[in-house]
Amino acid sequence: MQTEWQLQEAKNNLSQLIKQAASGEAQVVTVHGRPTAVVVSAEEYARLSRRRGGKLSTALLGPDIAGEDLDFSRDRDTGRNVEL
Repeated sequence: MQTEWQLQEAKNNLSQLIKQAASGEAQVVTVHGRPTAVVVSAEEYARLSRRRGGKLSTALLGPDIAGEDLDFSRDRDTGRNVEL
C-alpha cells in the first residue's frame, strides 16, 4: 500500500488516502518532493494530542521532586554602578 503521496496525487485519490490512514497507516503528503503533511487516523491523532501530566504546578508539587532539591535563593547583587 502506498504511504507517500504527491499533493496532486493525494487530491485525486483523497478517499483512498483517507481509508489507508483510517486503517492505521500514516500517509505522507509531499510538495515538490518534500514531506509537508501527514494524514493519520482520528484515533492516532487523539492519542498523539492527549495531554500528558496536566499542569506544571502539579508536576512540581509531585513526589518525584523533593523540595530540598530546589534552590530558590536569589542573588542580592544589584548590578554595577553606571554613570550617565
